[in-house]
Amino acid sequence: MSELIPDVGYVSLNKFGEQLCGDHVEIVDGGDGSLVVVLADGLGSGVKASILSTLTAKIISTMMANGLSLADCVDTIAATLPVCSERQVAYSTFTILRFAGGKTAQIIQYDNPHVILLRDGHPYAYPQDMVEIDGKKIYQASLDLMENDTFVAFSDGALHASVGPVLDLTWDRWAIGQFLETMYDPHATAKTVSSVLAGECKRLYGERPGDDTTVCTVRLRRRQTVSLMLGPSRDPDDEEAMLTAFFAEPGKHIVSGGTTSALAARHLGRELDTTLPAYVDPEIPPTARLEGVDLVTEGVVTLGRVVEYARDYLGDNARYSQWGYKKDGASLAARILFEDATHVNLYIGRAVNPAHQAAGLPIGFDRKMQIADQLSDCLKQMGKTVKMYKF
Repeated sequence: MSELIPDVGYVSLNKFGEQLCGDHVEIVDGGDGSLVVVLADGLGSGVKASILSTLTAKIISTMMANGLSLADCVDTIAATLPVCSERQVAYSTFTILRFAGGKTAQIIQYDNPHVILLRDGHPYAYPQDMVEIDGKKIYQASLDLMENDTFVAFSDGALHASVGPVLDLTWDRWAIGQFLETMYDPHATAKTVSSVLAGECKRLYGERPGDDTTVCTVRLRRRQTVSLMLGPSRDPDDEEAMLTAFFAEPGKHIVSGGTTSALAARHLGRELDTTLPAYVDPEIPPTARLEGVDLVTEGVVTLGRVVEYARDYLGDNARYSQWGYKKDGASLAARILFEDATHVNLYIGRAVNPAHQAAGLPIGFDRKMQIADQLSDCLKQMGKTVKMYKF
């Protein structure tokens, strides 16, 4: 069985009126196929809660990623951070998700709502044990991973949403599991799952969250390579090498740019179909069709919109309703890059397009390279493995 790759995405809602969130998510890639994700919920809200949760998450994630035991982590936190003098309760609660080699997962939870695991789209009751460390009840679970396993961790603000103006008193962990099951989409990214649940919590709060609320999702998926080519090579003698290398890549292929698509068609010995598609977005140039290529789009304008969507995705993902369903070139490219890809190869040709040098046209060589770099940076922040080849 090939290795499963974790896709991680989270969304936080600040308590209404607060500038900082009292929850914190820390992600540490061990570099050897291991990944540690920590969701910490600081006591109270505001600055103090933010500091406590941030310290807790950073200490735990760093120690666990370096192979230290859970007991060592808890001891260190107990010695480092204070207990509330008034209520004598924990400085911060936490949930730890640790993945090893894309094959096994460990769930460790202290006073946070228990993680919901969706397996085949349905809530799965995983077995767990309770241990006591320094007087604290810690719940642990270990399990083998399956493709599309989706772990949804959340702070207790997600449960408190039931006390909002909507007064949905049936909103509990079980109800959240049912909601996630109803909204399940096997193609949805971890970030989208988190956005959907956080959005529902915000609705239940009447758009004014009464507590910091964070949802962090980890979805396990197979490796999927997507290669994108933009622009012809600077040296015409490198053209064939660039095209050969691009089409030798496994997985899906996106070709962007009029000149680039014509070169791809010639390389493949196939005809480029530029018949206007039934769906036309006046702001995004139309797509074309070429046998052997999954998507053919215009270049700079289309990918510029993809970068806009990517930046929003890395924030609160508010524009998902646009790129998630529309059929213009930018939306289709966004779905392939954001939802399908785990690994992305960017083939960027450095030739200057004479058509872009026309007077008054706000597209230039620098703009093309900026978009390529910005897209690469955004995809890396999404957790994807990105390689860029410039010709």
